Amino acid sequence: MKTRFESAIPNDARTVAYIVDTDSLPGDLPASLKDGAGISRFTGKAGQVFEGFGEAGGKTRRTVLAGAGKPDANDRQAALEKAGAALVAKYLTSGESMLAIDFGTGSLGAQDAAAVLTGARLRAFRWDKYRTKMKDEQKVSLTEIVAVNAPDGTEAAWNDDAAAVAAGVEFTRELVTEPANIIYPESFVERCRERFEGTGVEITVLTDEDMKRMGMGAILGVGQGSARPPRIIAMHWKGGGDEAPIAFVGKGVTFDSGGISIKPGAGMEDMKWDMGGAGAVAGAMLAVAGRKAKANVVGICGLAENMPDGNAQRPSDVVTTMSGQTVEVINTDAEGRLVLSDSLTWTQQTFKPSRIVDLATLTGAIIITLGNEHAGLFSNDDALAGELTAAGQAVGDKIWRLPVNDAYDRLIDSPIADIRNVGPRGAGSITAAQFLQRFIENDTPWAHIDIAGMVWADKAGATWDKGATGFAVRLIDRFVRDTAEG
Repeated sequence: MKTRFESAIPNDARTVAYIVDTDSLPGDLPASLKDGAGISRFTGKAGQVFEGFGEAGGKTRRTVLAGAGKPDANDRQAALEKAGAALVAKYLTSGESMLAIDFGTGSLGAQDAAAVLTGARLRAFRWDKYRTKMKDEQKVSLTEIVAVNAPDGTEAAWNDDAAAVAAGVEFTRELVTEPANIIYPESFVERCRERFEGTGVEITVLTDEDMKRMGMGAILGVGQGSARPPRIIAMHWKGGGDEAPIAFVGKGVTFDSGGISIKPGAGMEDMKWDMGGAGAVAGAMLAVAGRKAKANVVGICGLAENMPDGNAQRPSDVVTTMSGQTVEVINTDAEGRLVLSDSLTWTQQTFKPSRIVDLATLTGAIIITLGNEHAGLFSNDDALAGELTAAGQAVGDKIWRLPVNDAYDRLIDSPIADIRNVGPRGAGSITAAQFLQRFIENDTPWAHIDIAGMVWADKAGATWDKGATGFAVRLIDRFVRDTAEG
């Protein structure tokens, strides 16, 4: 979706929208539109849309009102995004190619207007690459948003900042949406190489041979049943001088059959998005680099495919991780924590991060606990947990903290190795977090975010259509802004 800025409504614009606060219609609206809005019970509630028609310059023009809620609401930015998104949702396949949004009648500031444009851009994402028989009325027609009379500073706020974050969310959605025969460990790496070219991000890639030399028995064990070898990719943005970087580590299981502990067939197609954590890290790094963040940030994605062939890892196998710790594999479908264990060790030994946050579609148990409303947060550091929670709340990527402690940690002790990769039935998300914590060195501040319930949506939300949501990209970006950029 292209966005451009104009000082007047383009002559060829057939649809012009206005952002309206609750009970605050523009004063210069024709009486027929005001009456029509009242008859339609349009009040300016966030996300409400009213459409009317009139004549301008001898042409019939569609006039649209998009509600932004109360101007003093705590969730004002989210409401403004919702207004922009509602407009795009309505006109994305309408036959219109251009939508003009006239900001000249309200009292919005530059960041407010940028929020409207962000919502519009995010809601416009569609992945129709493989759909060859759509009818014309199903195809995306809207390709351009024209911001008219935008407040001073809006163009800079958009071009230098918000557009980069939106591009990061789109990249994550792209990676998560692609099928597993297209995105697998090697192609994930190549897609990132292409997307990061010219951004200033330094890329390092570990092959399976590198992993063997380093003793990464955990990630190699997950990948040994697949024809697709595992990879680890690191994307390093050095925008903050010489201080130790913040590290974000993503689980990238590009397809999870469960391995020998194979999943039921029904719904297994969803497991193409078991790389949602890695997708979020890649998208967030694109956002951070795109807006040239003044921070030192590294994103690491541990990539593997979990398949059940004759060479696959078995329940009861014992693997030795890069850290030297041994793991008894009880269930090969608890593979994400194995991928992350070696990724976390390599990250710490290579980059010496000041803080480390991992993101993973790790457990179905977190969906039982929190549904699809919050991701689960686990941390060894109260300050880090609070900063992540605040960042998520600010951008709408909501997370909720759950405990980690010694009582839960004992549940993953193994009688023949250092650790079991699963605990008992209860507290499944917590014991998964406890597993990861065993690979955190030197009391480094660490947080684990279980995003299993958040990366894919079965129905449209405010700023996404059904499918990949791009969850956690904006959370990471906001966290970097708040904690590393002053």
